[in-house]
Amino acid sequence: MKLSWAVRTDPGLRRSSNEDSYCTRPDLGLFAVADGMGGHVAGEVASRLAVETIQTFITETAGADKNRTWPFGYEPAISLEANRLKAAFRLANRGIANAMADSADLRGMATTASAVLTGKNSACVGHVGDSRIYVLRNGTLEQITEDHSWVEEQVRAGTMSASAARQHPWRNVVTRALSGGGDPEIDTVEISPVHGERFLLCSDGLSAVVPNDAIARILGGDEGGLEGVCERLVGAANEGGGPDNITVLVLEVADADVP
Repeated sequence: MKLSWAVRTDPGLRRSSNEDSYCTRPDLGLFAVADGMGGHVAGEVASRLAVETIQTFITETAGADKNRTWPFGYEPAISLEANRLKAAFRLANRGIANAMADSADLRGMATTASAVLTGKNSACVGHVGDSRIYVLRNGTLEQITEDHSWVEEQVRAGTMSASAARQHPWRNVVTRALSGGGDPEIDTVEISPVHGERFLLCSDGLSAVVPNDAIARILGGDEGGLEGVCERLVGAANEGGGPDNITVLVLEVADADVP
């Protein structure tokens, strides 16, 4: 699968540091965004460690099959790519646990993470937390991931509206993350990319500020190529107050039939 991509990260207007991290490895078919939590340098450490660990494991398992010795039980009900992502995320969680054990200053740190791992004609999404992945398909924006957050759980349960969730004081409370505890549950979604589709991986510095209709309009634009799209997405988040770090990673499927 041939992909074009661009990425931009920005601290926003109210933060002095940037605790987001990202990975762009088209040679591996791997693209990821992580949003660190923990204050001071801890959030930055957590997100960077997660991205580095995920990247390392995907590198080490390139060309692997289901018969390799996995660090976790292999799940035959999901694809090889989904198993690789789940294992990578869980190893990242263990790496965070080890880092906190080694340094009291890092205790309490955590990170969300979302990743896309592409194959020849298919792709898999893995995620934990509220860093989202969208696809723009035939002009319609679709959220592929489901936020692991308190407010989104209320929305899915029908006890809170989406508009109320955007303003709720607990909107930043995640219910699942890579935090160094027990092996986390990682959600995976199999997708079949189509020529011309665009995917967006982002931290909640974008999705919590910019409405979906505006994201769709910007993501579908052509001025300045994908780099221009990233610039305008970050600009829209900052125009909305820029309350958090902003990372946007845009992928465009150039050919879904050629590796």
